[in-house]
Amino acid sequence: MEDIYNIKLPAFEGPLDLLLHLIRENKIDIYDIPISFITRRYLDYIEIMKELNLEIAGEFLVMAATLIHIKSRMLLPPEEKDEASTEELDPRLELVQRLLEYRAYKDAASILREREEESLLVFAREPAKEEEEEETEELSEPSLFDVNIFDLLGAFKKMLESAPPEVRTITRETLTVKDKMFLIVDLLENTESIRFEELFRDTANRTQLIVTFLALLELLRLGLARAYQEKEFGNIWVIKPRKEVEEAGTTG
Repeated sequence: MEDIYNIKLPAFEGPLDLLLHLIRENKIDIYDIPISFITRRYLDYIEIMKELNLEIAGEFLVMAATLIHIKSRMLLPPEEKDEASTEELDPRLELVQRLLEYRAYKDAASILREREEESLLVFAREPAKEEEEEETEELSEPSLFDVNIFDLLGAFKKMLESAPPEVRTITRETLTVKDKMFLIVDLLENTESIRFEELFRDTANRTQLIVTFLALLELLRLGLARAYQEKEFGNIWVIKPRKEVEEAGTTG
C-alpha cells in the first residue's frame, strides 16, 4: 500500500550480527547456545522490525527458519544406533562455526578500520590545528562506542513493551516523522548530547514512540545525528555528527 511509511537502512546488519548481539547481550557461551531461548529472542526482534516497517532482507527469514529447524532437531529423541555407528553431531555445530568465522571477520575488519582512522589522525591533520581538532573530537565523541541497529532496537523494545497496545498499521496521516526529525535536530542544536530515553519523554502512546524512533533512524541514516554508548549495552546517547561540529568550529 502506498500509504505505509517504510524505511530502509543502507548499512543494515545481517542475521549473524543479530545473533552475535543476542549472545553478547545475554552473556551466552557461543559454544553452548540455548537454541530455544535464542530463537525466541531472535523472532522478537523480527517482529519489532516488522512493526516498524523496516525492510527485512530475506536472509533474516532464512535464519529464522534455520533456528526453528535446529530447535526441532534438538527436541527429537536421539535415534538408536549400533556400536559401529558414529556419534550424532550437535545440530548447532554448523551455526556455531558460522558465528565464529563471522565474528573473526568482523573483529579483523574493526582492527583495520581503527588503524585506518589512526593513520588519518597522524597524517591528515595540520600541525597548527592539531590541538583545536583534538578538543573538537573530545566534545563530539567523548569516549563513546558506536551502536548498531540492534542496540537501538533493543533499547526501543524495552520502551515499547511498557506502552499500551494500539493499531499497528502506520499511515502517512498518522505519522509526523518529518516533524519529529526537525524536533530532534532542534534539540541537538541546543545541546551537545541527548540520552536516548529523553527523545521519548513527551510521547504519550505507542504510535508516538514508533514515530519518534523512525525519525531517529532516518536522521542516523542521513548522517544528521550519531548514536553512541558509554559501554557495551550501556546508556545510548545521540549527538551531532563530528563533521557538523568541526564546520561550526572553523566558521565561528
